[in-house]
Amino acid sequence: MTREPFQEFIDPDEDLLRLVMSSPEGDLRAFEELVKRYQGRILADCRFLTRDENNAEDLAQEVFVKAFFALRTFEGRSAFRSWLQRIKVNHCLNHMKKRQGRGDVALEDDGAEAFEQMRVPADAERKLERMANRQRIEGILSMMPPTLRVPLVMRDMDELSYEEIAASLGLGLSAVKMRIKRGREFFRSRYEGAEA
Repeated sequence: MTREPFQEFIDPDEDLLRLVMSSPEGDLRAFEELVKRYQGRILADCRFLTRDENNAEDLAQEVFVKAFFALRTFEGRSAFRSWLQRIKVNHCLNHMKKRQGRGDVALEDDGAEAFEQMRVPADAERKLERMANRQRIEGILSMMPPTLRVPLVMRDMDELSYEEIAASLGLGLSAVKMRIKRGREFFRSRYEGAEA
């Protein structure tokens, strides 16, 4: 069996998208399935991109609202996931621009909750380790300037191509690659330094 050199692009969400488009007005069940499929990733990305824990859920919800109302314009030239990621990135960038100049407020961790969880046997220890690692990652990402953090998250968390990132951010391909390289170096040096 020979393989075609150029296979047709297949979107894993294609069947669900057809259902969304053919659903009668007011029937949101198919779109709700798309939301369930992507809500965890979109929420996490909104947190990482904006460093705004207080508004991350609202931002994620707004991304899905924007996607819903723009869905009729989705042409399928890229995967739905990529299209949704672009909406998320643009929405988060707009949020960050509006927030500039207002100063970030750092949230303190509630120490009592950590001690409470440590009293729960075995499973809680692993959960605490994961939480500590996640907090360390979030802390390092929060130290990064947005010019490095945003492309790094888009590449390593959203798994977007360099070309998609360049198009979303309005940057040249070489600039995107350099920012991601510098972002990874920044992250690695601080992550490894925190382990020492």
